This record gives sequence, C-alpha cells and structure tokens, in this order.
Amino acid sequence: MNYLQQIRLIPIILCIATGFVILQLFNKPLEKKQVTGNLLDVPKNVELILERSCYSCHSNEQQLSFFDKIAPISWIVNKDIVRAREVMNFSEWDKLSDAEHKGKFYAIFNMVNAGKMPLSAYVLTHPEARLSANEIQIIKRYALSLSAKDSITRTQHQVKQEKQRELAPLSSTTSVSPNGIKYNADFKNWKVIGMSTLIDNTIRVIYGNDIAVKAIEQENFHPWPDGSAVAKAVFKQIRKPDGNIVPGDFVNMQYMVKDGKEFTDTEGWGFAKFNGQALKPTGKTALFAQQSCISCHRQLAESTGYLFNVPPKVNSRKLIEHYLKTIQK
Repeated sequence: MNYLQQIRLIPIILCIATGFVILQLFNKPLEKKQVTGNLLDVPKNVELILERSCYSCHSNEQQLSFFDKIAPISWIVNKDIVRAREVMNFSEWDKLSDAEHKGKFYAIFNMVNAGKMPLSAYVLTHPEARLSANEIQIIKRYALSLSAKDSITRTQHQVKQEKQRELAPLSSTTSVSPNGIKYNADFKNWKVIGMSTLIDNTIRVIYGNDIAVKAIEQENFHPWPDGSAVAKAVFKQIRKPDGNIVPGDFVNMQYMVKDGKEFTDTEGWGFAKFNGQALKPTGKTALFAQQSCISCHRQLAESTGYLFNVPPKVNSRKLIEHYLKTIQK
C-alpha cells in the first residue's frame, strides 16, 4: 500500500472511530437489581454448575466482560439478560413456591439436555460456560431426586382410596387463567393425539380439537391455523405391585389455544394451566406465559410450530384403546 492510499484511508478510519464513540453515548447500562433470595437446599455441585453457566443471564449477579459492555454488542446482551431474568431468576428464588422450584429444575434439565442452554452464541464468547456430559448428568440426577419424592407404590388401601378419588368430580366452577383463557371441560371429547411421560413421574394424555387434528393429519402446522387447541391432562405415575406403571391422581390440565392476533408475544399461542381438583389457574398476571411457558416451547419445539408431542399423523382410536387398557390393569 503506497502513501497516497494510506492517506485516503485516514478519513474512513476516523469515521468508523467517530461512529463507534457515538454508539457508546447510547449505551444504556443494564438495570441493577437486588438479590432477594438465592437457591436453597440445592447440592453445592449443582449450585456451582449453575453459577458458572447460567448466572450471567439468569440472575441479578452478572459478571460481564468488557466486550459484553460495548455497544452494539451490549444491546444484544442486555436484551438477552432481561428476557432470561423474566424466565428464570436465581437471585429471586424466594419469590417462587416449592412446586415452581421443582418445575424450574425440570425445565433446566430439558434445556441443557437438548443443548439449548447455555446459548451457543454465549458459549462462543464464554467457553467456560459450556456444560460437560457429566455436568448434565449431575443436573439430571438432582432433577430426578426431586421427582422421586412424588413416586408412589400402591398398597391395597391406597388402591381403594384412589378409586374413590377418581369418582370425585373436578371443580364445577369455571376457572379462568390470568390471560383470560377459560378451563374447557369439553377437551375430554376431543381426539387423543399423543401420550408422554416426564422425569417428574407423571403421565400425560394429549388431546386436540378438530382444527388441531386436521392440521396434524395434513401436517399443516407451520404455522398452526387459528382456532387450534390442545389439552394435556397430567396424572401422577403409580407403580403397581407387579411393576406396571399406570396413571394415578390428576395433577393438572395444560391448555394451548392458537390465536395469532391475540397472543403476539408468545408466537400466537395462548397458554393456561389448571392445577388439582380445584383447577386453580397458574400465574399471577397475564405475563406468566411470556415469563415461563413460551421460553421452552420457543427453544425446543420451533420445528413443530411451538407445540410438543406432535405425532406425524393422528391415530386416535389405537391411542385411546391403548390408554384404556393401561388404566384398567
């Protein structure tokens, strides 16, 4: 490069440097938030893994590098942290119930096991956050230890009590989620489109309304048509004396309804969950779906229109027959 070319580059370099300085004038620092309550009763090895790999986003105790604080990179980092705090904040653990603590750890395991967390872009610049296979197994064992507390082996007396509870009707009062979604008892008349189990020792029976069933039959769920609705009835697993596992007590009904105009912040899906015989709705405000539900669905189920457990084709008759045989054993 000759002297004249070097001279011509000087204005370009000055413009770039000036632009970079101007960007820093609009570099708003991340909001500082107080630590109200850290993790409790969590094994130290699990806590250390979370602190190293998760706390920089999912807490109020950020350890940001100089690179993270420079605009425009800082804009992306701050946005990710704000969203991460909404989904799960280890510095505000005291604000959650015991059931929510357990649910969060199931979500943690599902995300790290699927390789969705920590974010791949974050690991590129923070390689120390990468989780080893052994560390994922440590998280899994802890999550399993939580679900083991719910595992039940039935005695004859318990069998009689469970039969009586099965005959007891669910609450007749219509329950309404904070986002306006009502409990829909008619889901029992929909087609069964799938069954699944989870590490929390539950069995899930998944139902779809006619619109959802048609979308599955035609593999037309990119996106799902408005009006699609899916209900997931969750039961505790019961281990019978012969070793078979069957559905036990009703735990909750999880409900999703597609309305692209109404639920724009959650990929067009409205979420609701109704717990126990009283069908108590989950969430204190309508923001609960943004702060919890959609984060997993967005990360783990994008390929199926943000819905888990989608079969390639509906074969409801065989699914229902299999389910009836299971619960009659």
